[in-house]
Amino acid sequence: MERVNDKKTFRETLSSLKIMIIDKYIIRKFLGTFFFALVLILVIAVVFDFAEKIDNFMEREAPLRAVVFDYYLNFIPYFGTLFAPLFVFIAVIFFTSRMAVNTEIIAILNSGMSFRRMMWPYFLSALVIAIIIFYLTNFVIPRSNLIRMDFEDKYYRPQSRRIRVENIHRQVSPNVYVYLESFNPTYNRGNEFTVEKFDEEGNLVSKLFAPTVLWDTATGKWGVLNYVLREINGQEEIFSKGTRIDTTLTISPEDFSRDPSFVSTMTYRELSDYLDLLKLQGSDELKIFQIEHHMRFATPFSVFILTLIGVSLSSKKIRGGIGMNIGIGLALSFSYILFMQFASQFSIKGNLSPMFAMWIPNIIYVIIAGILYKLAPK
Repeated sequence: MERVNDKKTFRETLSSLKIMIIDKYIIRKFLGTFFFALVLILVIAVVFDFAEKIDNFMEREAPLRAVVFDYYLNFIPYFGTLFAPLFVFIAVIFFTSRMAVNTEIIAILNSGMSFRRMMWPYFLSALVIAIIIFYLTNFVIPRSNLIRMDFEDKYYRPQSRRIRVENIHRQVSPNVYVYLESFNPTYNRGNEFTVEKFDEEGNLVSKLFAPTVLWDTATGKWGVLNYVLREINGQEEIFSKGTRIDTTLTISPEDFSRDPSFVSTMTYRELSDYLDLLKLQGSDELKIFQIEHHMRFATPFSVFILTLIGVSLSSKKIRGGIGMNIGIGLALSFSYILFMQFASQFSIKGNLSPMFAMWIPNIIYVIIAGILYKLAPK
């Protein structure tokens, strides 16, 4: 008997989730308002960005075709996905407040539909936006960022993104470690170069030292100049010297001198593979890339949280009207973005786990969303 009742309850639940006319109405309102607001802000962003950079474009004689297709065609999706969660929130606050002011929310609830059931079209719309954000962020925008950043280096930025780095410690393969006092990416030249190899027990097997190391772009190898090689075999040590020796290491000049924004040019698979390499190398940049990896999952998920907060806040008619709801919504959304930035900096500068740093804002705002949902009209 209980099994029959469970089947009946399951069928009733599925039946209640069928798309109805009111669901289509809410979905159309949600997605329509969201994309309209996003297009509007993108137009404004492009106008201001062009006004700021037009002098650089003219001074460096940037071709009009490159400005349009290489820069702005790739700038738009990057900027759009960056602020998409914020405009999801604004869209929900705006059109739901209008529905509340026009007593449409009251009519929907009085028709027998529960507040929980009314959330169904909202979450369907949020799912569509979250999937779009996830796909663009992980597979489309990294390629477009590469084109956009190349354009900026050529026609906008006064100098290359690559900068001189110091005190480099890397593990380049199992039991093989590299040290560089400094590396100049302009000349692909490093100073005070050391390679140490250890056996499985952790004993030093060999140590290669040179005051200068150069990257040979033709052969793809490191040229070690005026080197001293120390080889250890049990109790026996062998020293050798030379003017030059070429060595192949699983590391390139780009690994020393990448700009932090380089992470935004990697697809999901490339980022995962690069994280494995950085873990092997023991790189100081590991946290930056881990933060990006977790952010690409946390940001689409935030769409659902902000949607729930937005509906819970704006579904009740209040004395302040739409303006009050939008004001509260903007304060919450900007605090969320600010919290996300603080968490990422705490992770980079401190001991906070990158995964925890990127998900703690979502965890806290899930709690806020749950409280607001409980207080929302039923």
